Amino acid sequence: MLRALAVDDERPSLEELVYLLNADPRIHTAEGAGDATEALRRINRALESGPGGPDAIDVVFLDIQMPGLDGLDLARLLSGFARPPLVVFVTAHEDFAVQAFDLEAVDYVLKPVRRERLAEAVRRAADLRETLPRITVHEPDPDHIPVELGGVTRFVPVDDITHVEARGDYARLHTDRGSHLVRIPLSTLEDRWGSRGFVRIHRRHLVALRHISELRLDAGTVSVLVGGEELQVSRRHARELRDLLMRRA
Repeated sequence: MLRALAVDDERPSLEELVYLLNADPRIHTAEGAGDATEALRRINRALESGPGGPDAIDVVFLDIQMPGLDGLDLARLLSGFARPPLVVFVTAHEDFAVQAFDLEAVDYVLKPVRRERLAEAVRRAADLRETLPRITVHEPDPDHIPVELGGVTRFVPVDDITHVEARGDYARLHTDRGSHLVRIPLSTLEDRWGSRGFVRIHRRHLVALRHISELRLDAGTVSVLVGGEELQVSRRHARELRDLLMRRA
């Protein structure tokens, strides 16, 4: 079963392609992206998820002529990845076939897309996927989190993390020895580490209860001292936090 991403800047074409892909029994899931930038964001999530992860992508069905980064540019970028998804071009133009196959495309499907022709492209992708080496997927270590530092992956013990700060789709992990930026939303870490004593105190902050050294009350505002840093506690989280700290005490 293949997990597919369709990329096309024309909404009707994209919706039809996603519909046809989802109707194929060899496709597990098919999603759509309206341009190459959106597709890259989705593919980056897939790479972080790993080949057996929930966000993995096996094959990209890619239009060529799009504003900004076009399909050929995106395919060239993907070819530089250690384990890129397979690529099938879906386009209204015959002129780019040679360039497409130079980029090792699985197939080149012309618009308007016929169901039978698309099914053949899916079959080729599925057959090729079967010939690729199997990768053993290991469960992530619950006691450590990988971080990138100067091109080197290091594993930070979760117990060393004092608090986490939201940075959009990223989060900054703070320890007594420094901080690390990871591409994981704060809400994901809250779900993952709730059982390890991490609690949300603010829309921007997640803290480890064991690292809170002081709870401060000042003129109706609540803050905590954690890792040598004073962090504001929002009103909606203040009572729950006080109760948790009292129970731990």
